Order: sequence, then C-alpha cells, then structure tokens
Amino acid sequence: MDMTLQLIKGQFDSKDALILITKMIDAKIRFHESRINNLCGEEDVKMRENKIKALQKDLFEARKLIENCQSVNIASKIMVSKNS
Repeated sequence: MDMTLQLIKGQFDSKDALILITKMIDAKIRFHESRINNLCGEEDVKMRENKIKALQKDLFEARKLIENCQSVNIASKIMVSKNS
C-alpha cells in the first residue's frame, strides 16, 4: 500500500514562505547531524555532510528566488511506499 501526504499546498507571502521552507530544511539538516553524531563510518559521515551542504545550497537558491516576490505558491507531498 502506498500513501501520499499533502504536506504543504497554497499561496504564501514571501516572508512566510521563507520561514516555512527554512524550518523544513533545518529539520532535515538536524536529522542528518544527529545521524552523523551516531555514526562511526567515515563514508556515511561524508555522505551526510554532502547532503547537508546540498540542502544549504538549495535554501540559499530558494531565498534568492523568493526574496524578489511578494507571494509564492508552494506545494509539497511526501510519498510513502513499502519496500518489499
């Protein structure tokens, strides 16, 4: 069974959009940081550090795009499916 969660859908003023996106990316970065603190493997640590850098870059690019707008539309879904 697959499941789709509609996490975000709507129009937001640029300030609220930046707050929302920043909080979501920060949560993902904190997740990776917590895994780094619990991992021993150098390969896993490097992979997670690269993911954090990519998230930070994405946030920077989103800020550049959104800061020049009065409002933006945001849509985000989470798709969950079983590995079998």
